[in-house]
Amino acid sequence: MANHHRSNSLPPSTHSFLSKLLLFLTILPLALATLAFVLQWRGGSVSDPTTATSRWAPRGSRREVFPGMETSSSLLPKYHHSSNCINLGRSSSPSFPYYRDWKFGFEDSLKPKICITTSTSAGLAQILPWMFYHKVIGVTTFYLFVEGHAASPNVSGVLESIPGVKVIYRTKELEEQQAKSRIWNETWLSSFFYKPCNYELFVKQSLNMENAIFTARDAGMDWIIHLDTDELIYPAGASEYSLRQLLRDLPSDVDLVVFPNYESSVERDDIKDPFGEVSMFKKNYDHLPKETYFGLYREATRGNPNYFLTYGNGKEAARVQDELRPNGAHRWHNYMKTPNEIKLDNAAVLHYTYAKFSDLTSRRDRCGCKPTQEDVKRCFMLEFDRAAFIIASTATEEELLHWP
Repeated sequence: MANHHRSNSLPPSTHSFLSKLLLFLTILPLALATLAFVLQWRGGSVSDPTTATSRWAPRGSRREVFPGMETSSSLLPKYHHSSNCINLGRSSSPSFPYYRDWKFGFEDSLKPKICITTSTSAGLAQILPWMFYHKVIGVTTFYLFVEGHAASPNVSGVLESIPGVKVIYRTKELEEQQAKSRIWNETWLSSFFYKPCNYELFVKQSLNMENAIFTARDAGMDWIIHLDTDELIYPAGASEYSLRQLLRDLPSDVDLVVFPNYESSVERDDIKDPFGEVSMFKKNYDHLPKETYFGLYREATRGNPNYFLTYGNGKEAARVQDELRPNGAHRWHNYMKTPNEIKLDNAAVLHYTYAKFSDLTSRRDRCGCKPTQEDVKRCFMLEFDRAAFIIASTATEEELLHWP
């Protein structure tokens, strides 16, 4: 009773203060919760460049529509992944699991500047994850020489909307320009002329690489790499997962850097997204102890005369400098000097070759050669490509699924 009496005898000013304090403590959590909701709904007002460029978006983070994708939803294949994977194709408003857009806003201040050039006819479902991955590990600029599906207005429109991407179309003007180029008249390239499929692609890649050199030099690029859209640079050996750091730490007299390739191993016949689903690779022999390579050679090749199904000489990064030239699709050289070339002990190119079932049929559909042992030699350089084309052209789908 005494305590009750004392509480009732408090001055009016004290009652007013306690009432206001209680009201404030009640409103404060509600206000903070409302603010948090608004920031989350807007995607946050502060971007962390280090975070945005050092990892993929975590599961459950907000995914925004990719720039330009609002009008191109029909382009993406409507396949489905398991429940814990991102579905790249949706019937409306497709999105990609990337942080906001690609305007990181600090590329100009970082060194070295790295560009990748490629010749592609792929769709967005393959090109966009490929580009984003390389953007994350430090690539500044992409030179995309597009044909086929990649050159269609909806696909190319999206690509052109991405900062740091230059789309080059195979126009009559480009072909006339390349026909007057320096390497057009060189013996090593002219021997591949007037042949279809892979030979034709090899010529186009070499000519496009020459164009990319001039563009990269004018743009102030420091390094250039030629990659296909089924290949990812794996910058092992750097203290961070960074291609930029890997190249920055090289001695200044290094002109060329070889990345030995690792080749993907087929794990399942229902793979839709190789970059996210394939996890097994056959190491390049340059990264294997010789006793391991030769000791397990028979088991690794499984009857195939080659250790790899396709190429095995890796890909190369070149320092952009005067007189740089392509030396095929996998190498660079210099007209005026013998470049200083090194081979990395840890870093590699991950080659996702024949990872999907459709990789077999796509070669069949885009090449007009006859499925005979003699005619496929006109189309394909590699023996496995020839065998794959023949089996895809003559076998049933069931037979293809069981083809070794």
